[in-house]
Amino acid sequence: MARERMARPDRRRHLIGIAWSIVRDHGADELTLPRLAVEADITKPVVYSHFPSRAALLAALFEEYDERQVVALQDAVDHAGSTLTARAEAVAASFVDCVVGQGRELVGVTAALEGTAELAEVKRNSDAAYAEQVTSILAGARGGAALPPASLTGILGAAEALGAAAAAGEMDRDTAVDELTSVIESTVARRRPRSRR
Repeated sequence: MARERMARPDRRRHLIGIAWSIVRDHGADELTLPRLAVEADITKPVVYSHFPSRAALLAALFEEYDERQVVALQDAVDHAGSTLTARAEAVAASFVDCVVGQGRELVGVTAALEGTAELAEVKRNSDAAYAEQVTSILAGARGGAALPPASLTGILGAAEALGAAAAAGEMDRDTAVDELTSVIESTVARRRPRSRR
């Protein structure tokens, strides 16, 4: 039986989907380029033409997840009100839902991203872009004032911890969203510019 020939972008998406399946079923440590070739039923050179190294494959997985997260966040905010509570809940729900939707395999990929300077840089850049998006969203509820970096770091740290706990089944999704919403609201409220008398 002849193999189906895919356009390069379609092949890349297909390989990323298979890579996520390998991580989900066997863990991030089992994700190698030769294994991806076997699972995809293609030759190693085809895999290497898309991902020259395991680090490049892990970075591609994280970037694909990150793109979905950015779209989900914008969609949630587009359908939310303009109040602080509505925006905080939109940020919280989209973050937790993305992490839970991706499952525990995200934890393995994230841990692998921290393993080398190259991969850590991918995650740092992603976190910075996400923080900028959240800053813009919350600024509307703060009268245009941006949150300081330390406050954003606290929000993102809470988001990662609560999302991971929900994905691992340590708490339910609604509890994680409620808690993260509360963290965001209290952080923003604490940092609101004071009016002069």
